Amino acid sequence: MLLALDVGNTQIFAGVFKGDEVVAKFRGTSCNATADEFGTFFKNAIRESGVDPKEITEVAICSVVPDLLYTLRHMAVKYFGLEPFLLQGGVKTGLNIKYKNPLEVGADRIANAIAGTAMFPDRNLIIVDLGTATTFCAVSRTKEYLGGLILPGLRISMEALSTRTAKLPRVEIMKPPELVGKTTVDSIQSGLYYSNLLAIKGIAAKIKEEYFGGDALLLGTGGFSKLFDGAEVFDKVVPDLVLAGTAMAARMNKEKAKK
Repeated sequence: MLLALDVGNTQIFAGVFKGDEVVAKFRGTSCNATADEFGTFFKNAIRESGVDPKEITEVAICSVVPDLLYTLRHMAVKYFGLEPFLLQGGVKTGLNIKYKNPLEVGADRIANAIAGTAMFPDRNLIIVDLGTATTFCAVSRTKEYLGGLILPGLRISMEALSTRTAKLPRVEIMKPPELVGKTTVDSIQSGLYYSNLLAIKGIAAKIKEEYFGGDALLLGTGGFSKLFDGAEVFDKVVPDLVLAGTAMAARMNKEKAKK
């Protein structure tokens, strides 16, 4: 079995894969923990998910937090006896990356593109990942990674309002009861929700028209993607696209090493 880690700025999402099937999922805080603390947490979480940690034969890591890579690599070696696969520049991805400097593309965005092109072959894709940041990635049906956009995420926007103003509170990020809020909390929630909803619709429509002649599949992923259920914004929502792409990249590079 393969343990895949999606290491974000605020949380670590983990999935245990048996072949292409996810048999366990859990999350933890992305913080300055030690290798021992991470190792204990992951082993316990795997065990509590009904999987024997001894069955883990591979570890794959996709991280947007460079400072955690050494600790997580040490954790994988010490607690699982495995040298982890790191999704980073220079590994096989199956993509033709059109960035001016391909090494600048975030590992999470590459993982999204790998999984997206595998799950929806021969389709132009616009992938919107709603996490700490909101990212848009444009990927052609021929697996060309064309580039994208990066916006402040919902939580960053909410925290900016609460920390940079005297009277606006922190609020729960959720769909508001109506467009025009009747309280300060409702108004902030509405602003967060509809600014992102309309940004996604508008930016995706512009990418679709200018880069794909109007023919592209709009995918939603990331922790806040479910917030827009029922809004008819995404063609498909795949919450764990990064985990799937990380596992696929690990298998791809393992097969390459055998040849």
